[in-house]
Amino acid sequence: MKHDSRFNRRQFAATFAAGLAAAAAPRAFAQGSDFPNKPIELIVPFQAGGGTDALARAFADAGRKHLPQSIVVNNKPGASGAIGWSDVIHAKPDGYKLAVVTVELVTLPPLGLAKFTYEDMAPVARLNADPAAITVRADAPWNTVEEFLAAAKTKEVQVGNAGNGSIWHLASAALQEKTGAKIAHIPFQGAAPAVLALMGGHIDAVTVSPAEVTTYVQGGKLKTLAVMADQRSKGAFEKVPTLKERGVDLSIGTWRGIAAPRNTPPQVLAVLRSAAGNIAKEPALREVLDKQNLGYAYLDGPEFRTAMGQDAAAFRQLIEKLNIKSS
Repeated sequence: MKHDSRFNRRQFAATFAAGLAAAAAPRAFAQGSDFPNKPIELIVPFQAGGGTDALARAFADAGRKHLPQSIVVNNKPGASGAIGWSDVIHAKPDGYKLAVVTVELVTLPPLGLAKFTYEDMAPVARLNADPAAITVRADAPWNTVEEFLAAAKTKEVQVGNAGNGSIWHLASAALQEKTGAKIAHIPFQGAAPAVLALMGGHIDAVTVSPAEVTTYVQGGKLKTLAVMADQRSKGAFEKVPTLKERGVDLSIGTWRGIAAPRNTPPQVLAVLRSAAGNIAKEPALREVLDKQNLGYAYLDGPEFRTAMGQDAAAFRQLIEKLNIKSS
């Protein structure tokens, strides 16, 4: 019997292709089912010692109960967060390199300080939200925000922030615009070094969150004059007035959360989102948040993405209104 070799070749090719598809399908479906099978790296894009770093380490510690592998925190500061985020954005999207993201993720692009956008990240969860606050040394001549602003209208004051384009830079720029204060904006590689510069007498004030100054305020070395929020902060700062109470209509602050590179597989994101939700409920994490005066404000990944988009539009408008430059 004569066989049609062309038919055999076609049949073999079709059978082989079908076999490959069938073999690939289970692997694709199963991707993430064994995740994680090695430690997860969590990039903190600011120096150690600030509120963002404290949150990251508390998250990693609490994660031991909810993930079979450890979370390893790695600080990569610089460029108001852009260096660390760029590292994660360009990493393999497999869930093994994550980032702590802050509101600077949406403030840097409209300033021309970053080529990425929040859409280059896959949000896992938002954990925290905090207002900016005006803090000075305990021995500073100002005991109220009114005294500080009155002095700043007659003589320039140096106000430290977490870097050009950071939320704390925007906070002091907005304060300047709202009040007519004369402010020299001094950038640092994160809130922690800005606070240390204030402690050392190198600058006059900082506009970072209460979380970044809690230890020093409670230790009697610094004093917070006002928070930039609609309502007073709880805990150690509940006696500190809001700017609105003092006639300045200004509310501005940050948020902190966890994100993965864009195109991370849905199955992997599902594992991370589930773990983050459970970690956020851990008493140990909430205890660190309370101790650091970090406001708890949890959002799951999809809701976090929506909030990011809303903030991206709002801060773009603010930056244009204040005519803030990138340098």
